[in-house]
Amino acid sequence: MASNPLEINTRITIAGWELTEQFVLAGGPGGQNVNKVSTAVQLFFDLVNSPSLPERIKEAAIRLAGRKVSKDGVLMIEANRFRSQERNREDARDRLKELILKAAEPPPPPRRKTKPTKGSVERRLKAKSGRSDVKKMRGKPSGD
Repeated sequence: MASNPLEINTRITIAGWELTEQFVLAGGPGGQNVNKVSTAVQLFFDLVNSPSLPERIKEAAIRLAGRKVSKDGVLMIEANRFRSQERNREDARDRLKELILKAAEPPPPPRRKTKPTKGSVERRLKAKSGRSDVKKMRGKPSGD
């Protein structure tokens, strides 16, 4: 169990009891240390049942996380970028924080429909008729 709370921003803080960490063997660089010590971290966070997050942020986070979320709504972040367990732990927590911050961003404003200007419509039609004339000239000459 992760004991320290994870502060996302001034309004959102995830309690330590909501985060579960599991240490597993990691591949990659690290020499004999990789074969002996469980340095990779799997961070589990129950997105669906978390009391720390508003419903809108939960839905956005599930959408952003994609396949990292199980059918039960548990998010798993695996960090094995570094050789030490502590740095991988920090990396997993940072990635969770980034995901939730991205999910907490307000939605973009709706697109406002605009009409093309009269000049741009005229230029487009003139260009079309010009191309049409060029293509007509490519044909075989008529026999008159």
